[in-house]
Amino acid sequence: MAARVERGDFPGLVTLVARGDDVRVETAGVTEFGGDVPMRRDTPFRITSMTKPVLAAVTMMLAEDDVLDLEQPVAHFLPELAGQQVLARPDAPLDETVRPERPVTVEDLLTFTLGFGFVVDAEGEFNPPYPIVRAWRELDLQLAEPEPRTRLGPDEWIRRFGSLPLIHQPGEKWMYNAGTTVLGVLLARASGSSLGDLLHERLFAPLGMGDTGFWLPAERLTGLPAHYQTDGATGRLSRSEIEPLDVWSRPPVFPNGSAGLLSTADDYLAFARLLLDGGVHGGTRLLSEKSVAAMTTNHLTDEQIAAGGVFLDGSGWGYGMAVTVADDEVGGPGRYGWAGGFGTDWFNDPREGLIFIVLSQVSDLLWNGALPELSKLAYAK
Repeated sequence: MAARVERGDFPGLVTLVARGDDVRVETAGVTEFGGDVPMRRDTPFRITSMTKPVLAAVTMMLAEDDVLDLEQPVAHFLPELAGQQVLARPDAPLDETVRPERPVTVEDLLTFTLGFGFVVDAEGEFNPPYPIVRAWRELDLQLAEPEPRTRLGPDEWIRRFGSLPLIHQPGEKWMYNAGTTVLGVLLARASGSSLGDLLHERLFAPLGMGDTGFWLPAERLTGLPAHYQTDGATGRLSRSEIEPLDVWSRPPVFPNGSAGLLSTADDYLAFARLLLDGGVHGGTRLLSEKSVAAMTTNHLTDEQIAAGGVFLDGSGWGYGMAVTVADDEVGGPGRYGWAGGFGTDWFNDPREGLIFIVLSQVSDLLWNGALPELSKLAYAK
C-alpha cells in the first residue's frame, strides 16, 4: 500500500482483512493528492456498486417476510413496466420490437437477467450510441454512471424507464447495473417506505452500521476522499468533476440501489460478516441460511458468464454480487463479493473464513494491478 501511494497510484488507501475475531486495518496516505487530511479507519467512501449486495440482502429479508416473492412479476409492484416490449435487436429503432416471452420477475432483477443494462457492441465499446442508449440518456435515467445523479424522483424515474423497450428477452442475457436500480424502486413500493429508511431499519441499525447510508451528516463528510481516474485522452490520473460534497449531506431525490451508498471499512465489515456467519449477527438471525446460500451461489449458465465479458471476467453471479466458479489469480471457487467503480472492493472466502475490503477513490484500482496484488496479500495475513 505504501509503495503504491508513494509512486502516485493513489493519494491514499484503507484495507481491512478479517479472520474470525482477528481484524487488521491498514491506512496509508491522504484523501486527495496534495492534501493533508489522512486516510483513517473511519473515513467514509462512495462505495458505488458495493451497494448492490446490500440491496440483495434486504430483498431476501422481505421475501422471508412474504412481502414479495422472487418469482413474482415486477409489474405487480411496478405497473409502469407492464407494457414493455423487447427490441428486435440491441441496435434496433425503439419501435422495432417483439413481445416478451415471459414477464420480468424480482429474481431477474437480482440476477441481472431482466433484459436491460449496459450494452457492449462487437468492438467492445460500452454503451455505444444505439437508439436505446441515446433514449435512456435523454430521459435522464443515469443508468451507467454513479454520478451525476438523476434529478428524477422514483415514481417519475420508473415511469420513464417503463416507456422504453427491453434490450433482450427476460432471462436470456446477463446485463450489468439496471436490475438493482429498478429493484430499489420496487423495494420501496413493496415495503411502503423510502429505500433509505428500509435499508436502515432492516440492516444498518441491527448491524450497527451508523456510517452507512445514502447521505451522512455534514460533519462526517469533511474527510470524504476525492475521486480520480485516468483520463483516456491524456493517459494521466485526473480528479473527476462530480457532485459537490454537500449533496451527500441530505437525502437524495432518487436513492440509487445500484450505486448510491456511503460506507466505511468497519461498517462494511459488519455486513460482510453477516453473510459469512450464515445470516446471524450477535446471536440474532437476520437472514436465513437458505437466503444467504441463494445470494452467494451462481445462477448463470456458462454462456451467460462468457457473455458477461470484462464485467464478470469468468465469474458467475449470485444475487447482487459475483461468485467465483473456478480457480483464478486470487483464489479458488466459492469466493463472493463485488467492487465499486470509484475504486472499492470486497470479497468473502468461506473456505478460508476470510473477509477482505479495500477502499480508495481511484477507479484505476480495478485495472492497474493493485486489486489482485492486495487480494493475494490478504490471504497471507
